[in-house]
Amino acid sequence: MIRITCLGGAGSVTGSNYLVETVQGKKFMVDCGLFQGGKQIELRNWQPWPFDPKDLDTLFLTHAHIDHSGRIPKLVKDGFQGKIITSPPTAELCEIMLLDSAHIQEMDAEWQTRKNKRQSQAPIEPLYTQADAEASLELFAPIERDRMVEIEPGVRARLRNAGHILGSSILEIWVEENGRTIKIVFSGDLGKKDQLIVKDPHEIFDADYLFIESTYGNRRHRSFEESEEELLEAIRYSTRHNEKIIIPAFAVERTQEILYVLGQFQREGKLPDIPIYLDSPLAIKATEIFRKNKKYYDAEALALVSEGYDPFNMPNLHFTQQTKDSIAINEKGGSAIVIAANGMCTAGRIKHHLKHNLWREGASLVIVGYQAKGSTGRKIVDGAKQVKIFRENVAVRARIFTIGGFSAHADQGDLLEWAGHFESNPRVFVVHGEAEAAETLAQKIREQLHFPVHVPKWKERLILKAVEATYEEPAVEEALPDVASQTLNMVINLENELKDVKKRLKARELEGKIGEEDLERLEYIQEELRYLLNV
Repeated sequence: MIRITCLGGAGSVTGSNYLVETVQGKKFMVDCGLFQGGKQIELRNWQPWPFDPKDLDTLFLTHAHIDHSGRIPKLVKDGFQGKIITSPPTAELCEIMLLDSAHIQEMDAEWQTRKNKRQSQAPIEPLYTQADAEASLELFAPIERDRMVEIEPGVRARLRNAGHILGSSILEIWVEENGRTIKIVFSGDLGKKDQLIVKDPHEIFDADYLFIESTYGNRRHRSFEESEEELLEAIRYSTRHNEKIIIPAFAVERTQEILYVLGQFQREGKLPDIPIYLDSPLAIKATEIFRKNKKYYDAEALALVSEGYDPFNMPNLHFTQQTKDSIAINEKGGSAIVIAANGMCTAGRIKHHLKHNLWREGASLVIVGYQAKGSTGRKIVDGAKQVKIFRENVAVRARIFTIGGFSAHADQGDLLEWAGHFESNPRVFVVHGEAEAAETLAQKIREQLHFPVHVPKWKERLILKAVEATYEEPAVEEALPDVASQTLNMVINLENELKDVKKRLKARELEGKIGEEDLERLEYIQEELRYLLNV
């Protein structure tokens, strides 16, 4: 019997984290991601682990994106000293991404501490520090994909190419139990077929249990050719209006794909003669890692290299490492393409570019990646007329282009095709997707592939048993008992605070004053309540 607890990446697309416990009492983990997308869900990052990190011997990391790797420094801070098994490119990317994430944690804590001091409140400690991130990097033990490893007696594992980003992996695990072997496959994040730069996902044909992502389980992407045309239209539109094209992009993979496509436009004579700025120190470092790891490219990218082209460079491309260079972009008039992090518009330099350009008619905002519920990017995509940036309401007057074809994630068709290769009738758990996407994909798998399917909830524990020829719905334990009561208590407390805030605002209004902090708190409470009541 194997127990798997879905500590993240269940009921949402962030915080990917699965605790695996064998019948012998051994514990290991698959992914350890940061929760992102809104204040309420991000509070999960601070919750205590429902286990002792010292008891873990191994952490498998499917890829470097922060929603899969971002809590590793916290795990190490809290006592984990085992091995982190991942692919070599993932280890390289984590070296820059985890240090960057730690810097953000420290800066956020410093900002909140200064605010608390003005209100005579206690200081805030960061979730983890750069020292914690550096300590975690010492535990990485990269292995090449397709190589079988024994992590302990009776437990073997192998990484396979997931085709999502450079170094991304599918995880195969074999656990021996009472003379039988249970095989579990974690898809990680799967890429779509014929994606730029990286090879297609590896096909797998057998498993007893399959954990499959569902980020886009309820939709299909537009074709890549249509997406290229839409990107060109955004560039031409803002060039005609002498305004900027702002592209929020994840530092790893999406940025490199956009550079790859812009380079193609330039070689074909389609790109206007305007500056292109890569305004993200993290993305610049990631791009250098991509350049170093050519052996992981697909055939098309390798052909470009053999012809003497750098897939991630062009004559009018500028890397802006320094803050002063980033500021100068918006001080200059005229059109320019600005690629900046982060991809969901919640932090980093992209917020400055939105503040300066989102309200400008003629500017373009090009969304090329997934926008989690609660993020600034998601609000814009959902049609918000204004969004708050740096505590200021900014009107949304730029033209918004939402281009799904550049996604590094497989869509519904890709997911079904990949799962359809399994010949062993596996029992399927649909994870890493918002409720609608996960449930839609689950139903499609039942209808088209006839596999037994379950959609786990956050913190749900699953019991996996060895079977011979028959397959039945796996036993599922109840979610951890404190989740519902915690949510109810939070709702009650927030509703009580909401009443108090409204009273203070009313009193201020009678005095002819505006309570800016209370207005900000009111917006926060309303957002938290909307999230909690929709969970």
